[in-house]
Amino acid sequence: MAVKPEPASLVIADISGYTGYLAGVELDHAMDILADLIDTIVGSLRPPFHLSKLEGDAAFVYLGGQTVDGLHLQNVIEATYYEFRRRLRNITKSSICECDACRQIPSLDLKFVVHHGVVAKQLMSGHEELVGRDVILVHRLLKNSVEMKLGKRPYVLYTDQFVKAGGIDAAAQALQPHTEAIDIIGEVKAWLTDLDVAWDAEEKQRRVRVDRQDAVFHDQGDIAAPRAMVWEYLTAPRLRSLWSVGTDRVEENTEGGKRGAGTVNHCVHGPAAVVEEILDWRPHDYATRRYQMPFPGAPRLLMTFALTDVPDGGTHMETTVGLEDKAEMPAYAMVRDMFEGNFRESGRRLTELLHAKVKAELAKETGEPMLPVSAGRFLSEPVIRTGTTD
Repeated sequence: MAVKPEPASLVIADISGYTGYLAGVELDHAMDILADLIDTIVGSLRPPFHLSKLEGDAAFVYLGGQTVDGLHLQNVIEATYYEFRRRLRNITKSSICECDACRQIPSLDLKFVVHHGVVAKQLMSGHEELVGRDVILVHRLLKNSVEMKLGKRPYVLYTDQFVKAGGIDAAAQALQPHTEAIDIIGEVKAWLTDLDVAWDAEEKQRRVRVDRQDAVFHDQGDIAAPRAMVWEYLTAPRLRSLWSVGTDRVEENTEGGKRGAGTVNHCVHGPAAVVEEILDWRPHDYATRRYQMPFPGAPRLLMTFALTDVPDGGTHMETTVGLEDKAEMPAYAMVRDMFEGNFRESGRRLTELLHAKVKAELAKETGEPMLPVSAGRFLSEPVIRTGTTD
């Protein structure tokens, strides 16, 4: 069977400092910790990415397709870093062990290399391997000169090919220009994000959520699709018209070139548009938006949707809607039936759409490498050091 090249976005997530960490710590706990962190990283990257293979302390993932929603994939990568940092923090707080492997967990960090190019798939030992020049390139870029510019900090290195394919405005995002010289390939133009800066902004972001007791409308239910996929369909403008009642298209105006808090969307319904402002944004957990409907006297609505995992691999979605000004309750009463009817129909469409997408994905799935399993000994079984006395 002929090998068919196809476009793809390629990502390597590499745990920084692990080699040095491994050289001086207790092996049993170190390997458990690595398995735990790899599970956190891969679990956050997929979907939309698929795992190609594990490479020691790194995960190589990809997403096929010529069309790239760069802002969404940036959200996925940065959300993965935030999950990694939270997991490090939780492990450090939870571990009852004082061995070197457990004490030195905070020395670990994470970096990403992201590229868009052309790959081919070859079946090797019953598993699909990605091959091609761009696979070589993304791996060569792991050995780079970024540390000379940023110091020992976590980062994302985006190649210019990915930035262009994903429609990312590097200037608006204030990405740092960078160049690497790769033997056999030549000069590679790239862009950098300092993840320490992004993490600090994430931790300081103002949190806005509609409380259940303040709600004028509340809805919840399960969707047979993974949380990251549900998030993408709820937040990506290109997908909204597939399920949202009456929405022809969504025109997106980002804040600082990135999708998140401060982004203003115009959800076009025929000649009119609903103005939607993102107030709080925590992929893939929850988001809060402010809505202004396109007619005089319409109430200003605040809506929080929150996503949590359910045991069967699906997602529980809870939506809470409140009024920005409680004095607008009479105005809401006038549009209640229309709003709630459209919301429930949109939810039904979204559920059916995602169920069909998951079935289609499962039908073409060729299988991914198994992830290592952590026994969690660093959380429950302190290392007991023994020694001899003269």
